[in-house]
Amino acid sequence: MVASCVRWGLVSALAALLLALLAVQTSQPMPATLPSRTYVPPRSYVCTRAAAPIDIDGKLDDPAWRDAPWTEDFVDIEGDVRPRPRYRTRARMLWDDAYFYVAAELEEPHVWATLTQRDAYIFTVDNDFEVFIDPDGDHHAYYELEMNARNTVWDLLLPKPYRDGGLALDAWDIAGLKSAVHVEGTLNDPRDVDRRWTLELAFPWKVLGQQTRAKAPPREGDVWRVNFSRVQWQHELVDGKYRKVPGTKEDNWVWSPQGVIDMHRPELWGRVLFTRQPADKTTMPPDVSGPARHALMQVYHAQQAYRKEHGRWATGLEQLGLRQLTNPSLAGPIQLQATDSLFEASVGVQLPDGRTETWRIRQDSLFWRDGE
Repeated sequence: MVASCVRWGLVSALAALLLALLAVQTSQPMPATLPSRTYVPPRSYVCTRAAAPIDIDGKLDDPAWRDAPWTEDFVDIEGDVRPRPRYRTRARMLWDDAYFYVAAELEEPHVWATLTQRDAYIFTVDNDFEVFIDPDGDHHAYYELEMNARNTVWDLLLPKPYRDGGLALDAWDIAGLKSAVHVEGTLNDPRDVDRRWTLELAFPWKVLGQQTRAKAPPREGDVWRVNFSRVQWQHELVDGKYRKVPGTKEDNWVWSPQGVIDMHRPELWGRVLFTRQPADKTTMPPDVSGPARHALMQVYHAQQAYRKEHGRWATGLEQLGLRQLTNPSLAGPIQLQATDSLFEASVGVQLPDGRTETWRIRQDSLFWRDGE
């Protein structure tokens, strides 16, 4: 996790510094490595209730999965500015009273995996599939799981993102987790061409509900923040065995694009609606907090860059180059307060029924609504 922390921490710090420089030149286009100044809703998914029990064997042949639509095909973590992934990846989701179910299909002509010890840093060595879950969408206390084609699992809890000084709790385990992998081909055998590997996961609600205000299992219509990632390495054969090519960078393919090479930005994850209704008869509600989240995250990134340069937090948006940061659904201007050690920004959002609700963010990116 030290390697992961350093990698994402450097990327986040560089992004924040570039954002501050770009704030002065707002007429210039935003680079692909930075979040866009324009709000783009994340991908969304209607997660229906499983109609029958699911046998976690990795094969995805249980009747219940027939009612679960596939997600969109995964894209590069940076989005459309990068080439489409070489291999198709997609996922499905279901739920019942005991579990949140995730299934995934990963096309792969050479299925290989080496690590077998639980909580090994899988993405640094093997190809993997990753799940990220933030039940209440506040950017803090979220879950991560990685697994390889040998069904080796690394599960961890992040009290807050690495960018904000968060430390991964590797010793934390998802008690009662069920996982399985099925390979259409032969694992670790370079003599043939494989088709794909599929996986199934069952996350117990009693664990997912431990670190959140959200109800677990969810209530009808509840929305959680979720994302998936696939890490894919270039490989070579050494003594007839697969291994990643030293000195090469991995590909990162995701469900809902991040815009930057950093999965630990929960504000950019997808939205999953839990319902008992059929997926084709359910409409995903608009994310009324989305514009506020996006605007306040712009303040957050600009503040981090400003503090790095000046040694203190800015006390006004004009110091951050964000005076024109607006959205039609925002009810009034952003309010900003700062002391030597912290800051808090807030903005109102106009709801469809005419009411206004206020959302806030602070220096460690915690995001919340008044009254929560």
